[in-house]
This record gives sequence, structure tokens and C-alpha cells, in this order.
Amino acid sequence: MQIANAPCSWGILEFGLEGKTDQYNKVLDEMSSTGYRGTELGDWGFFPTDPEELKNELQSRELNLVGAFVPINFVNPADYEKGLQLALKTARLLADVDQENARIVLSDDNGKNPVRTRNAGRIQEEHGLTTAQWKTFTKGVDYVARKILEETGVASVFHHHCAGYVETAMEIEIFLSMTDPELVGLCFDTGHYAFGGGDPLEGLKAHNDRISHVHFKDWDHNIARKSEENGWDYFKSVENGVFCELGKGTIDFKEILEELNRQQYSDWIVVEQDILPGMGTPKESARRNRDYLRSIGV
Repeated sequence: MQIANAPCSWGILEFGLEGKTDQYNKVLDEMSSTGYRGTELGDWGFFPTDPEELKNELQSRELNLVGAFVPINFVNPADYEKGLQLALKTARLLADVDQENARIVLSDDNGKNPVRTRNAGRIQEEHGLTTAQWKTFTKGVDYVARKILEETGVASVFHHHCAGYVETAMEIEIFLSMTDPELVGLCFDTGHYAFGGGDPLEGLKAHNDRISHVHFKDWDHNIARKSEENGWDYFKSVENGVFCELGKGTIDFKEILEELNRQQYSDWIVVEQDILPGMGTPKESARRNRDYLRSIGV
């Protein structure tokens, strides 16, 4: 297993939120200097989109490109083609820069539906998709993943995510049962699984045959409880630190790591400490997160 980080740990998010963020060269410098050996792409256009330029920037810092997050509104077929075009141009960039390591991380267009965003971390059955909507959603994921694989050779995984339509443990099970395992793997995110009401260790065990990309994100139960008590939406919960530094929250990463070793997982672990633009001390948090992982043996 090798350890990467992602631009979201520096406040570079796909939601289009306002706020000052660092430039890409500073993010890459800090990522490399704090001990990581890979990065995800981040929002399209944050890193250089010329393959040779991006490859040079990464190689000069001894970083691999291990994935790219592509959100698509899969519940609406009218948005498939627009999402597919973003996914394809992203996958072509990945293939040109680091075909061996990189994969497309598909996801719902999280944070756009007001009900799901307002109730993130406390989703009820009535907030979910209908049977017909599930068929539309999963058909769209298979369609996009197939096109990406056929046209670029890059594999796809799907990221369950709070404030989207695949958040809870039950929703993840439904999603996996309705998508093609030959086309779509699972990007397992410890923090989102916990915030969505699941036990990350049990989730790893349940879905080990589909997991091919892992995000290490911690989750603070006390902040989640305050979120429920105060009715915070997803973004307010993030602003208040529901995704804290590794080892400072509720998730037992020693157990998670032991389970990954039992499963003989040998791919990338991507550290993510989601923060809003301009929030926190990203370099210092990245260093502490990396030191914590070394302390538990990885």
C-alpha cells in the first residue's frame, strides 16, 4: 500500500464554493514535502491540463497521479452526456500522465439536492431514490464507466458520499447490486461511510470484492451529534470539523489497516481531510496525518 493525499485536503472542492485557495504548485510542494507519494487530480483545471506539463510537475516532486473525482448527476439522463464528456477528457489526461496508477472516481453530483444536503448524516428512507430512479442512476453509472474504459482504458470506481444519493450503508448495497462489477469498483471512504451511519470496518468486510480504491478520512462522532442537534447541513458540518485529522476522531484506523492487510489490498490509500476553501492549516494537518499513519505501520 502506498499513501497519497488529495487537493480537497487543501480546500480544493468540486462544489464551486467561494473562498481563497492555494495555487496548485504550493499544494504539490506541500504534499510532497509532508511525505505523500501520490495525489488525486482535484477539480478540473486546478492542476495543469496539458499532459506533459502535469507529468513534469508530478515527476519533479516524485508524485503519482492516482485518481480523479468526477461528479455527475446520474439521476437525470439528460445530464449523462455532459458528465461523460468531462469524465472522458479527465480519463484521457490520466491515461497520458499515469495510466498504471490512475482511475476515474465517479460520484453523484453531491451537495446539489437540498434535501440530501440538509439531512447529510441523518438520511431516512423517504429521502432516497425510488426503484425507477435507482434503475436510471445505476444504468447511467454503468454507461459512463463502460465508455471510459472503452475509449481510454482507465478503470472506474464509484465514491459513496454524504449529501449525495449514495450515502448510507443500505444505499451502497443497493448501488453495488445494480451495477456491473466488471465496470464499476467501489471507492471506499471511511469517513463518509461513518457519517452516513455505517461501521467502516464492517463496510470493508462486506464489500471487499468490489473495493479497488480507498480514502482514509476520520470522522468525529461528537461533531456529528452536534450536527444532528443543531440541524446543520453537510457544509456546516464540514466547516465545524466533522472530518477531523486522522487519529483524532472515532474511526479505529489500526483495525481498518489490519482488515486491508487481511484482504491483501495493495493499491493506493488516499488521505482526505475535507475542508472548505481557506479553512484550517493544510500543510500542518497533512504532516500530522502522515505521521499518524506511520505510527500505525503504513
